[in-house]
Amino acid sequence: MEFRQLGKSGLQVPVLSFGTGTFGGRGNLFAAWGATEVDEARRLIDICLEAGVNLFDTADAYSGGRSEEVLGEAVKGRRDQVLIATKAFFRMGSNPNDGGTSRHHLIAACEASLRRLGTDYIDLYQMHGFDAMPPVEETLRALDDLVTAGKVRYIGASNFSGWHLMKSLAASDRYGWSRYVAHQVYYSLVGREYEWELMPLGSDQGVGALIWSPLGWGRLTGKIRRGKPLPEVSRLPATAHIGPPVNDDLLYCVVDVLTEIAKETNKTVPQIALNWLLQRPTVASVIIGARNEEQLRDNLGAVGWSVSAEQLERLDSVSKVTPAYPYWHQRATASDRNPPLVK
Repeated sequence: MEFRQLGKSGLQVPVLSFGTGTFGGRGNLFAAWGATEVDEARRLIDICLEAGVNLFDTADAYSGGRSEEVLGEAVKGRRDQVLIATKAFFRMGSNPNDGGTSRHHLIAACEASLRRLGTDYIDLYQMHGFDAMPPVEETLRALDDLVTAGKVRYIGASNFSGWHLMKSLAASDRYGWSRYVAHQVYYSLVGREYEWELMPLGSDQGVGALIWSPLGWGRLTGKIRRGKPLPEVSRLPATAHIGPPVNDDLLYCVVDVLTEIAKETNKTVPQIALNWLLQRPTVASVIIGARNEEQLRDNLGAVGWSVSAEQLERLDSVSKVTPAYPYWHQRATASDRNPPLVK
């Protein structure tokens, strides 16, 4: 397993990490993802560790905290072998202060996550979304206090806009507080908006990308084909309304090329889609999820090899869309003074 530096930090993370959104299965959304409990979770973690994957991503909001509980039970006795990333932001109760990233909520949310995980520290604590109510200085000072207390080792953001992230980084630099070293973002062959601003920002500021939903919310599994109905077991019917939007024509064209390259390389469609991401700038780790051992082992097969330059060009070409303003204008006028990171 290849390891990469996470942003400007000294932390090395595997290029594939395991997302535990399928642990717990509580509520309509997470029940559609999966309902993995402790025994099966322990087996999936065994497989990950055997393959060199030691970073496990969860969140307090996943199944109302049950995902953290399952993960904590599954890694009991081997905490020193794993990196645990979790998140806070979404509402966890009916009290007005039971959500967001205020000092009040973050201190309480971190303590609650520590209890559910059965650990005394979190390796990477991520803000699951940007909270416009408190000043960024309040959020960052609270996070810095958690780092100083030894309860959190590194901090990260998730789903921030470019200005959200840059404002936060500037505040950390101004006051000497802990800095976001990771940004957990949506990025896939059918969703390349990350490249427009967040990728250049990450490159410039030393913020590594952790990729969520790298298979386009389940659309790039190879099971969705042009002119065919959705597979019987799919999360799309129940969750598509809250997932990333994807144009059907774009999806089918991308899947066609993925299928061609899969045949050429004797790999699977998901493996090709994941391998493409691993060759993109700023990507530190791609978060894979799995309902079962078969899916997990297939995803783990995305490392240790690379698609060719010619195949990368075909994937880049078929998945390319016209970016929003001002990015289309910047690309059209790019020069040696402002070269784009990707085409």
